[in-house]
Amino acid sequence: MAPPPLRNAEDPQALAGQKIFERIGCARCHREKLPLAGGGEIAPFTDLALHDMGDGLADGRRDFEAGPRDWRTPPLWGLGLPSKVGDTANFLHDGRARSFAEAILRHGGEAEASAEAFRALDKAQHEALRAFLSSL
Repeated sequence: MAPPPLRNAEDPQALAGQKIFERIGCARCHREKLPLAGGGEIAPFTDLALHDMGDGLADGRRDFEAGPRDWRTPPLWGLGLPSKVGDTANFLHDGRARSFAEAILRHGGEAEASAEAFRALDKAQHEALRAFLSSL
């Protein structure tokens, strides 16, 4: 199966939201493009790397190279699809968040600065970011 295409990719609010996503640091781990070994690239919005996500998301387990606070950055492509088909969505690495905002605010560790930057956004910026995330 091919990755889901972006929806509303030219929507001015979604484009503004993408700039906010980059500015507050989300794109450091949720990278838009990844190169393919045989050439070309994909747009999964991940770096597929392990990151320390802080005590709030720690599961207390070690798995191979991952410590109890480490999570692999999940791809964000398809993030906005559940609402398009009437499904409820669960967010974060383990589904514990019920909204984009809750997922972002639960980020700690290496992503704490991005969560704090999100807190400082005004309502219009939150809506733009939501429009961008819903387009993935």
